Amino acid sequence: MNNKITSWALFMLLSFIWGSSFILMKEGLLHLTAFQVASLRIVSSGFVLIPIAVKAFQKIPYKKWPVVFLSGSLGSLVPAYLFCMAEQGIDSSLAGTLNSLTPIFTIITGVLFFKTIPSVQKIVGILLAFSGCIVMYFSQSKLQVDQNVWYVFYVILATFFYGLNVNLVHHQLKEYASLEVVGLALFLNAIPALIVLYFSGYFSLDFHNSGVLFSSGFTIFLGILGTSIASILFYKLIKSAGAVFSSMVTYGIPFVAILWGFIYKEKIGSLQLFSLLIILSGVYVANKKRLS
Repeated sequence: MNNKITSWALFMLLSFIWGSSFILMKEGLLHLTAFQVASLRIVSSGFVLIPIAVKAFQKIPYKKWPVVFLSGSLGSLVPAYLFCMAEQGIDSSLAGTLNSLTPIFTIITGVLFFKTIPSVQKIVGILLAFSGCIVMYFSQSKLQVDQNVWYVFYVILATFFYGLNVNLVHHQLKEYASLEVVGLALFLNAIPALIVLYFSGYFSLDFHNSGVLFSSGFTIFLGILGTSIASILFYKLIKSAGAVFSSMVTYGIPFVAILWGFIYKEKIGSLQLFSLLIILSGVYVANKKRLS
């Protein structure tokens, strides 16, 4: 009973943290550029996990470091930039909703790059979720196709990288402790992020400006809470409840993102909520265990 309570508590906490990350990005973008927000997020998350990275240096063979770095790039670094770029043109609630496509791209990238053979049920789920994505896009208010399609594409590309990373970790890094892989991956990726942060002009900003400090604080908070601590909690959830239950966190994130959207008075219509249900239905069908 205690284990179940702990698992559900971690589930709700992670849904809240990751669902809130999209609005935190929006706050960061008020006074910082997309590249500054994404870079600062990865740098802060990587530095916080230095103690774990030090242990990982000793336990993960040097020859595996390139794969670990690639995993961090696909799972954290590149998506961080893509989501920040996307939120310059779309609401945080829409970005959070489209994030629910990650399990679908986990299946698709498994087929494309790791020779996984999907069942008919998974194909049906993929098509259902994709149709929900299309409805979600066209439900945007004041739709400007030439402008908004790229911002939506950034989010979809980020979820594609998330799905690819899940398969990469499963096939190439599953023999190593997950927390150590995360710690080393984020630390290694903090290095290029720090370089980008420097050349973005961040360190030349006026830090006496309350707006700059405000956005920097939200971004650092996002990096520490939404990336570092959330990753630790996620792996604790995997150990206590298993991979299947843990993957269900994806279903909770959009609802939290939409809740923040309502609070920040973003335009959310009934058609967007309906498309969310279509996407989640597709994800559920694709990942549902077949009855024997």
